Amino acid sequence: MKRPVTIEGITAPDSELARKAAALAELAHAKPLLNHVHRTWWFAEFIGKKRQMKYDRELVYLASLLHDLGLSENHAADKRFEVDGADAASRFLDAHGYPKTKVEVVWDAIALHSSADIADRREPEVALVHFGAHVDVLGFRMDEISPQLIDDTLALYPRLGFKKAFTEALAEVARQKPHTAIGTGLADIGRRLSPALEIPDVCDLLLKAPFES
Repeated sequence: MKRPVTIEGITAPDSELARKAAALAELAHAKPLLNHVHRTWWFAEFIGKKRQMKYDRELVYLASLLHDLGLSENHAADKRFEVDGADAASRFLDAHGYPKTKVEVVWDAIALHSSADIADRREPEVALVHFGAHVDVLGFRMDEISPQLIDDTLALYPRLGFKKAFTEALAEVARQKPHTAIGTGLADIGRRLSPALEIPDVCDLLLKAPFES
């Protein structure tokens, strides 16, 4: 059995459910995205401790590791990838008897993880998944984490070309489900990586609405 991961005296959750969630993430993702979901939890944890927030560590861990299931072939459906991921995580947690009230918070944390100014005003667990993901993707709030902690996390979970892998994963969602990219950052990435991709423009949709004015 693997030993639980520890960074600077902080140990990741290591319950049976936490290990099963980690195994599910490992099956779902190639290494660049797998390392991202792990880094998301560590960065969320560091910020939570820095701010002295009160939160359910295991819940944040579960939501962090499962937050990008909607980008994986086995868990993608017909909704926004955040919602597909939230639905997949909820099914997994329900099947393992996780409390319903906690499943609902995990669903929100995953479905809202890309929603700035919304996620950060919800439950602390929802906010922390959002914070952790955005540290890793965009570098937001890095100043709340010491350079040593960032270096230690990257040593355990290296980026391995993450920017390219992540933008391509999002672009593929835009190609497969352009209706889910309307008005989101996926539209920017889809158009950049696939210039011929037709994603409806919000302004066009508004002006074509079936009303006179």
